[in-house]
Amino acid sequence: MIEPQPSDPVRPATGHASSSAWRGVLASIDMGSNSFRLEIGRSSASRYRRIDYLKETVRLGAGLGPDGRLSDEAAQRGLACLARFRQRLDGIAPTQLRAVATQTLREATNRDEFLRLAGATLGHPIEVISGREEARLIYKGVARLQPCEAPRLVIDIGGRSTEMIIGHGAHVIRAESFRVGSVSLSMQFFPDGRFTTAAFQAAQVAAGAELEEALVPFARQHWRDALGSSGTAGAVSDLLRANGVTDGRITPEALRWCMRACLEAGSADRLQLPGLKPDRRAVLGGGLAILYTLATHFEIDGLLPARGALRQGVIFDLEERRAAERHAVHHDMRDDSVAELQQRFGVDRGQARRVEALAQNLYRQIAPQSSLELHRELGWAAALHEIGMMVSHHDHHRHSAYLLGHVDAAGFSQSQQRGLAELVLGQRGGLRKVEAVWSDAERMRQLLALRLAVLLCHARLEPPQGLQLAISGREIRLGWPPAWAARQLRSVYLLREEAEDWRRIAGWRVELPA
Repeated sequence: MIEPQPSDPVRPATGHASSSAWRGVLASIDMGSNSFRLEIGRSSASRYRRIDYLKETVRLGAGLGPDGRLSDEAAQRGLACLARFRQRLDGIAPTQLRAVATQTLREATNRDEFLRLAGATLGHPIEVISGREEARLIYKGVARLQPCEAPRLVIDIGGRSTEMIIGHGAHVIRAESFRVGSVSLSMQFFPDGRFTTAAFQAAQVAAGAELEEALVPFARQHWRDALGSSGTAGAVSDLLRANGVTDGRITPEALRWCMRACLEAGSADRLQLPGLKPDRRAVLGGGLAILYTLATHFEIDGLLPARGALRQGVIFDLEERRAAERHAVHHDMRDDSVAELQQRFGVDRGQARRVEALAQNLYRQIAPQSSLELHRELGWAAALHEIGMMVSHHDHHRHSAYLLGHVDAAGFSQSQQRGLAELVLGQRGGLRKVEAVWSDAERMRQLLALRLAVLLCHARLEPPQGLQLAISGREIRLGWPPAWAARQLRSVYLLREEAEDWRRIAGWRVELPA
């Protein structure tokens, strides 16, 4: 049974909650280009019960300047919202919350600075997700809250991007993200809030140009029904229902009615229609232009609002990850993505397993209290450290890092992929290129374990047994059985070279057997 709507607060919006009050509860934050949303709910098997939902119109996307930088004003609006969300989340465990950011922070050139401040304000890290990952999570939310076995099209028009997904049951068949949204299009074609026929026509041409590459893969013959997820579709549906135009179904004729109403009003601030919330006026023009373009280009005769959205998809994905951590195998979608990438790039899986086994052994010795997630990240880095071999054997670690940082990998956020890419880049060669991780003690331990594993498995033979690794402050101690050293003179030579690199470049002292 699915129960997405009832409200059953864990506690009042103010005050303090004990950790027991959050037992069995998961939360997600969707930092969209137009609005920030906080969803709190309980999820198990086929049941989902919303506990609380908070939404604030932040207009983060409106603060993205021509130079790609996020303005201080927009950043402050976002940080203030996150501070309020933090109050509501007081007492929740970090493993019960996931916060994701979308198109605006995919684009912002100063996003790292904002993410640092945002993470500190929220008290929890923010993950930037790719467009395709956003689409996958949107569909996960819709499929769980509105199950259907027929093939269907799900559309989510955000502030600066539009996601299109074709799915069948719970499975995504195709998912894409396009860089056009209600905020960006409204800023470009309705900058002063004035509605004109020419502006609507120009906005539709621009939207059509961005969506043109979707015409074949998302054509009408591939799906039966169409659903609109999240803000724009929901707002227009409410508007149509409140004015008696339709029962909430979004049709081409109903969209033409909406645009005529805008033209009659002349400007957004004079548009007074039942069902239209004030915070939607400024972005209505762009949203209508995208909806009408989609309806006419993709033969959508009726778009219904969906019950699920990105924020619920994030919760369901988090639920699956937590279930995987409790299982002995610890398998989730990210493991499937790693296996697919190994196959696509022709990875030597035997070598990947050897490196992973040794890296994990060494990492356990120097980081016995590290979380399961950190161990899994190290395992994924080891599994994919040679994907760049497909490009070139020369400097393959650089190619591997580039691919890991840019490839679409379902289940991973862009933030996590960048972290894996950093580890893979540092697997060999000079340490100066990964200087950014020197101040992160946990990341340095992962890097040390991976480098030593790659070095000691360079002959593609089974890793040595009996290695001992320890860290104290900035001192590394590595020990090995004398019998092994006598047989592996080349490996010992490489280890001494490695020790010198850590001393000379990173300022660490490495103690080795005489």
